[in-house]
Amino acid sequence: MEQYVIKGGIPLVGEVEIGGAKNAALAILSAAIMTDETVIIDNLPDVRDINVMLDAIAGIGAMVERVNKSTVKINGSTISDLSVDYEYIKKIRASYYLLGALLGKYKHAEVPLPGGCNIGSRPIDQHLKGFRALGASVNIIHGAIVARAENLRGNHIFLDVVSVGATINIMMTASLAPGRTIIENAAREPHVVDVANFLNSMGANIKGAGTDVIRIKGVERLHRTEYSIIPDQIEAGTFLFAAAATRGDVTVKNVIPKHLEATTAKLEEIGCDVEEYDDAVRVRAGRKLHRTHVKTLPYPGYPTDMQPQIAVTLTLAEGTSIVTESIFENRFKYADELSRMGASIKVEGNSAIIDGVKKLTGARVCAPDLRAGAALVIAGLSAEGFTIIDDIMYIQRGYENFEEKLRSLGAEIEKVSSEKEIQKFKLRVG
Repeated sequence: MEQYVIKGGIPLVGEVEIGGAKNAALAILSAAIMTDETVIIDNLPDVRDINVMLDAIAGIGAMVERVNKSTVKINGSTISDLSVDYEYIKKIRASYYLLGALLGKYKHAEVPLPGGCNIGSRPIDQHLKGFRALGASVNIIHGAIVARAENLRGNHIFLDVVSVGATINIMMTASLAPGRTIIENAAREPHVVDVANFLNSMGANIKGAGTDVIRIKGVERLHRTEYSIIPDQIEAGTFLFAAAATRGDVTVKNVIPKHLEATTAKLEEIGCDVEEYDDAVRVRAGRKLHRTHVKTLPYPGYPTDMQPQIAVTLTLAEGTSIVTESIFENRFKYADELSRMGASIKVEGNSAIIDGVKKLTGARVCAPDLRAGAALVIAGLSAEGFTIIDDIMYIQRGYENFEEKLRSLGAEIEKVSSEKEIQKFKLRVG
């Protein structure tokens, strides 16, 4: 089992390049099979979730060719199976996007109920409501969602809750459904906009992505395209909070600063200096950090995927902070691990009450999910002494070359797979 071993207490300093957005890429890869022509996608992050999705797409018969680690060619003309294998679904939740893509193109799809990080209940009722509104019959049979349609047709769909997944899935199916579809109370996240832009580059007719009303005029067919994925705002935010927690000075490059506004506003609030450039953001944390309150909300609010990272940073801020999670109910599973490192954090319902401490100390901890795992790395980087993080396969789901990028900023971190390697690291760094 691979682990990270970290010697903390070193401020992170320097520049780091951000990769493509995992959450946008997963949906865009699914949408790529909706044409019989070859699609080229670049700026893909080279992470486990992306590789699993490409395997799932190849598994149903599509042609998948890795041009290099960040570019892929996909051709959906050879698809022979409209049933996605459970092996892929249990690894990544986002493989449910194949449902919307296959239903739109073939009027039939079978996808097992999804897996992914265990951060709480994430019902897919809004996806199914949307498919039914577009004319499909949807049933759950032997643990799989089976959707079929004689004919798809555009419709007016009001989402009961803001759902990124449902917005994207409905948007994909509606792109090839005759007539007009209106999605109200749609999610506004940057990756929803990126998927809409990708579909439009294939000939779809989607307007309003990035607002809460998306209008789609169905087209007969989609065509080839070449497309570059947007930068990953969550990876960028993770490095910005790592700079804050270690009292460092880090510039994240290849980002869209507007996508980071909720994150950078909080960094300024707790006492960091933030400078924005055209495609970069710099954070300096030379002063003491101070308390704040934060509540996760759908975009443009503070992102749930950045909640564990700010919580770790607030454990080292003066005063009492409250972090409220309004999206997922199991998102504080890292709290016990942080307590092992000396944090004063108490979870009450959907809030964590954090009393700032002067320092964290290294300990052996376990990554409970993707973002909490990244947050524990931040804790280890800022802590006194050595930290060992188990179950780092969660972190590898969403961060490309994480330890290499951190080392380029001066961090003492290494991926190891035995006690002997841990001891060698400790001897080497002292």
